[in-house]
Amino acid sequence: MPEVNIHSLKALAIFKTLFEAGTASQAARTLGITQSGVSRSLAQLEQNLGLELFLREKNRLVATPEARELYEEILRLMGNIEELRHSVLALKEFGTSRLRIAAIPGLAFGLVPRLIGALLEDSRGFSISFDMMSSHDVLREVESSHADIGFVTLPVSSRVLRIEEWLTTQARCLVPRDHPLSGRAQVCINDLQDQFLVISNQPNVGADPLLNLVASHGIHIAGKTEANIGAITALVASRVGISVMNPITAADQLAGRDEVVMLPFSPEIDFSFGLVYRENWKHARVLEFIRSCGRELLREYAR
Repeated sequence: MPEVNIHSLKALAIFKTLFEAGTASQAARTLGITQSGVSRSLAQLEQNLGLELFLREKNRLVATPEARELYEEILRLMGNIEELRHSVLALKEFGTSRLRIAAIPGLAFGLVPRLIGALLEDSRGFSISFDMMSSHDVLREVESSHADIGFVTLPVSSRVLRIEEWLTTQARCLVPRDHPLSGRAQVCINDLQDQFLVISNQPNVGADPLLNLVASHGIHIAGKTEANIGAITALVASRVGISVMNPITAADQLAGRDEVVMLPFSPEIDFSFGLVYRENWKHARVLEFIRSCGRELLREYAR
């Protein structure tokens, strides 16, 4: 196997230019060297590789199939080098070039994607993977090092992870715009009497805070539709029923839509969210960026 060194890399760069230019004279002009220099480099490269890269036909160079395959390999190599360059820049700025994020569905429709967008806008060198799962699974992924950071519903507990509370917000009631309750300043638990509800089927319908509240107040509901949290606002917009959910998820899903009205709900149902990570990540510079950007995004949601 031919040895790869700085001289062979230079020869490959000259070959690439020659392949694209089609003639040694044009390649020489592009590279700012002599035509004989291009020819010598090509001859040396063919000798080192043991391949004939161009056929000489009447003072013309005709690329061989081997030359085309070598050219495509060089393009792939250049792409890897460019990725490496971006990774080095990310390492210098944030101390890492790879970030694996796990998040609960409630924050995965807008907040976390916006954080990822801000991070990549600041540094394109990042390689990011993003998975959506339950709080329990987020904890397990971060604990096992399959994810670097996670966004969870609080409270959670872990003997090995750091847990930062990010925010606590109060539930809002979602009703179709033409629903009799849509004109209220606030929806109360008693207003749910004989209403159809849309509730989340994750992670445990039996632990749904709205159902618990309805049961504790002796409210009779007409029925319920259980759905993935990503479909709840669409079901409300389609007049399947009304729902009570955290306003961040609702705001993300209702962006650009006006079929649903979001109203204060009483009594208050708190939703708390937090960030989890392993001890060895506590000084990671990328965490401070995420905290800073996250605080700004949360102020937008508050407004």
